[in-house]
Amino acid sequence: MVNRRLVVARHAKSDWPAGVADHDRPLGSRGRRDAEAAGRWLAEHDAGPDLVWCSTARRTRQTWEHLAAGLGGEPEVRYDHRLYDAGLGGLLDVVHDSPSAASCVLLVGHNPAVQDLVLALAHDGSDDARALAAAKYPTSALAVLQVSGEWAGLAPGSAVLAEFAVPRG
Repeated sequence: MVNRRLVVARHAKSDWPAGVADHDRPLGSRGRRDAEAAGRWLAEHDAGPDLVWCSTARRTRQTWEHLAAGLGGEPEVRYDHRLYDAGLGGLLDVVHDSPSAASCVLLVGHNPAVQDLVLALAHDGSDDARALAAAKYPTSALAVLQVSGEWAGLAPGSAVLAEFAVPRG
């Protein structure tokens, strides 16, 4: 059985400029710092991705850019419009499209869908991590799930929630 990791990140703290459409909202200064801290956390926990799925929203793209600065490495990045307004099923569809060669996939998306995904996938794992993820999935939060098998077979209840962190810059 192949062991893989799925890291599910909520975008960092965004700004709310007047007259800017939701899709075009940028990160705020705290968001930029926190996204870099999230990248450092992933590097320190050996959770650097082979593939990144990122929503096309400006704040998620900027989250990835700042996260990558703290992470190092150059994974393949796929910006996918399906992640912007997706629910649980839509996020699963995107993850299912991950190539078999990817052993660690990072998904950068939006709440409540990212929280729903983590809670639906995790059948086991750290009780503390599950309690934290269930209580609140703040900006810049990261969930690390252990997955056995192919990405295309990922289904609710098929992963183990190994860690949940909220790095701050």
